[in-house]
Amino acid sequence: MRELDSSLTSQVHDYGVSRQLLSERGFTLGGNWDYDHGSFDCALDEANLVWLRLPFEVTAGRLDSEAEPMDTEIRFGCPYVLKHVYNEGLDDSARAGTVGGLINQFSAPVDPDDDIESAWIDKARRKLDEVEAIYPRHG
Repeated sequence: MRELDSSLTSQVHDYGVSRQLLSERGFTLGGNWDYDHGSFDCALDEANLVWLRLPFEVTAGRLDSEAEPMDTEIRFGCPYVLKHVYNEGLDDSARAGTVGGLINQFSAPVDPDDDIESAWIDKARRKLDEVEAIYPRHG
């Protein structure tokens, strides 16, 4: 994981507007969201191994997949680049059985904090520059 300096850090914005603006630039709501926090994620490669993540916390309202994001405000955290290298095949330690098979069938990352090559940092920086350009700067 590599953090990136950003003018976006600590800015507060409307969640619905942010979701729309960021989705137009290749970001999706990350799967690790909850009612009070989440992230917008953008894959930087076709294999979905390298990501630019824009974490946020909810400062007003809450995230809810069933409801419109009205009156929900978010504060962005420090953006970062993340790279996962996964083992190929099934996990040898996966437990047998229906529940175990559903939860534990895929391999754990080889190194969840794998070194990130400078080319990926540069690509993430360019994407982040694009995002920063759509938000007003804080003075």
